[in-house]
Amino acid sequence: MNHKLKVFAGIFLAILITGCVSRPPQNLNNACDIFEEKRGWYKAALRTEKRWGTPAAVSLAIMHQESRFQARAKPKRTKLLWIIPWKRPSSAKGYAQALDNTWNAYRKETGNRFAKRSNFYDAMDFIGWYNDKTYKRNKVAKFDAFRLYLAYHEGQGGLEKGTHKNKKWLIDVARKVERRSKTYHSQLRACEDELRPSLLERLFFW
Repeated sequence: MNHKLKVFAGIFLAILITGCVSRPPQNLNNACDIFEEKRGWYKAALRTEKRWGTPAAVSLAIMHQESRFQARAKPKRTKLLWIIPWKRPSSAKGYAQALDNTWNAYRKETGNRFAKRSNFYDAMDFIGWYNDKTYKRNKVAKFDAFRLYLAYHEGQGGLEKGTHKNKKWLIDVARKVERRSKTYHSQLRACEDELRPSLLERLFFW
């Protein structure tokens, strides 16, 4: 393969990979618009709700806060000497901003060994799985978006120790997630009939 052909193949592969990554919805503030644009996401949210018990609105609100629905989101790099891009503060990545160790634990426990953090289905399932662990360990109701998010950020052990109590900024963020989940819930109640799959869709795609 000559040099020009290699360059062309590289460019084509890059375009192909980029095209496979789903772009964020146009309107992040309306759950009906999100699921109308991304019908497959609605299916994933309902499956997570059925499997793990976390309402779709809560999972969606957590994901909005973590990544704004960007498949390859990562924390911003720190700066060396205030100007040189340096290491990232954590290994968090993907829709759910899951850390390496936590994501590996999820894959092992669920048997979903090929799960990817850039896959919406897997990321939504991860959030449901994590909230289920918070429910079992910390007795947090699965509709309690405020406390679920605190545990999501600090870990179940951190919630037990109260590591969030001196972090006003985090409490403010958790309240924002709570408000958004309630907004999403109200929106979804108003449009669930339109989003409900047809008989044909249920037979072949659900």
